[in-house]
Amino acid sequence: MAQSGSALALGARCRRFESSRPDQLSRYFMKDPKSGWLCLDKPEGISSNLAMLKVRKILKAKTGYIGTLDPFATGVLPIAVGEARKYIKFIDGSEKQYTFTTIFGQTTDSLDKNGKFTEATNSIPLKKDILDVLPEFIGEQKQIPPSFSAIKIQGKRACDRVRHGETLELLPRTVKILDLRMIDENLCKKEATFEVICSKGTYIRSLARDMATKLKSLAYVKELRRTKSGFFSIKNAFSIEKLQKMEDTGEWSKVLTSIESPLDDIPALYLRSENIAKLRNGLEIFVEKSVNGSSNVKIFDDFYGEFFGICVLSDDGLIKPLRMKAND
Repeated sequence: MAQSGSALALGARCRRFESSRPDQLSRYFMKDPKSGWLCLDKPEGISSNLAMLKVRKILKAKTGYIGTLDPFATGVLPIAVGEARKYIKFIDGSEKQYTFTTIFGQTTDSLDKNGKFTEATNSIPLKKDILDVLPEFIGEQKQIPPSFSAIKIQGKRACDRVRHGETLELLPRTVKILDLRMIDENLCKKEATFEVICSKGTYIRSLARDMATKLKSLAYVKELRRTKSGFFSIKNAFSIEKLQKMEDTGEWSKVLTSIESPLDDIPALYLRSENIAKLRNGLEIFVEKSVNGSSNVKIFDDFYGEFFGICVLSDDGLIKPLRMKAND
């Protein structure tokens, strides 16, 4: 029956480890050392994909990532290493947090500092006007993405089409702003810095554009830094240079968190090893009827507490595998 990860008592787990199965205990602690999550502090000037490839080269392991950052942006880029790549889709919808600095009075074709200047105005908003308009952006809203974006149109990225001379009209998308505040300003230099918490798919460059429009001005983003992406925080992020040094000294394992760590919003289900073996081979099993209705559950071994994957638990007790760790 589904229960939260904390529902497994520590004392019960310790008693299990004290049983007479030392050979199997050694197997528990010999997990794949290069599977897990790395919180990368992406540097400015490279794409998210290139940043991921640099990590792949350092760790010599298969990698993926969550949430594309613009090349000029920095900050949290979650990297899935090894088996963790299977679980990207279960956390890809996490909320994001950013700090960004806008320059008022002009704009560029890409809405950031790397674009070509296209318009200018002498209309620079006052601090009071900015503070008054911020609440209007809280909540669900329609947002038109920038033309210079990775959104694919008929198989090609919008930014590539624009660079080849095409004129695009992207359709609005529904996004949600949970919090938006101004944390610094120097309007004498036409600058203001903001912090925002938002849903997946929100374009900060579009947000800056729309804020400026409300204020009867223009703006582009000078600096953009992601400080949080769901479970991952800039406080626990590593630079590429730091990662390389830790790999060189054999300390790289300190940067990886377990595969299941970012999945803390999914309830846990502890099963016997023979049932886990069936699920890993693609078979369905039945357990005691669920009282919580159908939901995704994390699967753990009820002896070792080892994570094995994610399944769907139906309200009739049927468990279907979704993503399971590969068999050894």
